[in-house]
Amino acid sequence: MQALHPDWLIPDWPAPAGVRAVFTTRAGGVSAPPFDSMNLGDHVGDLPGHVAENRALLQRATGARTIFLNQVHGCQVLALDAATPDGQTADACVTVQRQVACTVMVADCLPVLLTTADGAVVAAAHAGWRGLAGSGAPGGQGVLESVYGSLRALAQAARTPPAIEVIAWLGPCIGPMAFEVGPEVKAAFEAVLPGAGQLFAKSGESGKYLADLPGLARLRLEAMGITQIYGNDGSAPWCTVTNPSRFFSHRRDAGLQGNGFGTTGRMAACIWRT
Repeated sequence: MQALHPDWLIPDWPAPAGVRAVFTTRAGGVSAPPFDSMNLGDHVGDLPGHVAENRALLQRATGARTIFLNQVHGCQVLALDAATPDGQTADACVTVQRQVACTVMVADCLPVLLTTADGAVVAAAHAGWRGLAGSGAPGGQGVLESVYGSLRALAQAARTPPAIEVIAWLGPCIGPMAFEVGPEVKAAFEAVLPGAGQLFAKSGESGKYLADLPGLARLRLEAMGITQIYGNDGSAPWCTVTNPSRFFSHRRDAGLQGNGFGTTGRMAACIWRT
């Protein structure tokens, strides 16, 4: 096991003993520009050998098996164990197994890490606006509701506590001054989340809004009864778009290239039981 890179983010939250977490940045890998250097995405055009080495670096640094999902902006949750292969389709994962890292990749979407207060169950979710709003899902249940339900089910199967306390950490994502969306996004959240409208500010462009993605996630978590929420508060240091030297950003790099598709890498948020 090697040390975590000093530029990577270690969540500042009251995680229980035996639970560890990390969020990678651009630093510490072997990929060449524009994927420099710690790109973990195998679907963005980087050399496969570089991606494999970066993933191996992360696994050595965590000392856990980091399992990568095929993320599709949905609400499916996958329960992980040591034998789970990479590439399974899901946007969230949960485990009770030790040395198995729940891992989600991001480059503007919001990573959400969860743990029970006793450290028996950990989970990770990839929350873009579609997954967060539950776009197209029955009853508007989003990815956070889905992963919370799976986490609670595993916790209840392990024991019968009077209550299951859950702690959440929000990682870097596109910030509220950079996330311009159309009215359909605002409407999708207002349809399922009371109070969501206050997290959309009118943009300079007519008919557009600036959306507070971490604020919307906090609102959804609070609606589920999760009150211990740490990490991304929507301030500038957490914004993937406006911190190009530290974070990959799909939207920023798409804008720079002017082609509507950003050639950029992917970072990862990991949580595991030691």
